[in-house]
Amino acid sequence: MKRNPKLILFSLWLLFSLSFTLIIFITTRDAAISATSTPLPKHVFDALIHYSSTNTTTMTYNELNSISSVLLHCKQPCNFLVFGLTHETLLWNSLNHNGRTVFVGESSYLVSKLEEKHPEIEAYDVQFTTKASELHELFKYSKEQRSDECRPVQNLLFSDCKLAINDLPNHIYDVAWDMILVDGPSGYSPASPGRMAPIYTAGVLARSKKGGDGPTHVFVHEIDRDVERICSDEFLCRDNLVETNDLLAHFIVKKTEATDKRSDFCSNSLHPSSFKE
Repeated sequence: MKRNPKLILFSLWLLFSLSFTLIIFITTRDAAISATSTPLPKHVFDALIHYSSTNTTTMTYNELNSISSVLLHCKQPCNFLVFGLTHETLLWNSLNHNGRTVFVGESSYLVSKLEEKHPEIEAYDVQFTTKASELHELFKYSKEQRSDECRPVQNLLFSDCKLAINDLPNHIYDVAWDMILVDGPSGYSPASPGRMAPIYTAGVLARSKKGGDGPTHVFVHEIDRDVERICSDEFLCRDNLVETNDLLAHFIVKKTEATDKRSDFCSNSLHPSSFKE
């Protein structure tokens, strides 16, 4: 098969840009943290080798840059929670090498293989019980349970809401997450778990933030799909949307005080074009 020279040149340019950006990013961050020169950790080198040997990514340059820019300015140590194991897993772990990055995947096999190959990575698997085809049913259920099991401020560890992820290790729920990325689980078919639960969980974790200063930056990838768009509108809120880069939506969600007894996630009701029963 004859290869398109322009496509090859573009791929090489993109690969160079990603590698160069990663090096500049780490150098800038290390200089800001300490005036002394220290060698890069092994997992940073692993990421550089990984991205130098492949041009396969699930995100565009603009999407990668959007997340890395927030990481660059995140207070130290930065707490970063990532739903999904993707081609960018090593990148996120490396860019936040002075902070804490936790990955949540849907496959126990892939999580164990990741930890075996990269023991410095903290990852956990979750058995999702939802299906993308159940979006409308679960959306209606969450509305009915808004003042009870599916309220916006609560300890998810003890939640019985069908959209709540409550089976992670206990200490995960005590972390003040500065950034959350929803890029999993899979949602490409009706039988896939869909991302209703991670988006709902991200909204609750941000509003129920324990300690820590400032709001939580929540990123949702593939915002063009119904599940991601509708759930983001409902649980992260359009008022909190600060930018959209290609298929990546960036929300900034503030902590809700314990004295605030409101049962709604958003101050405005869902836009009528976003959801139809």
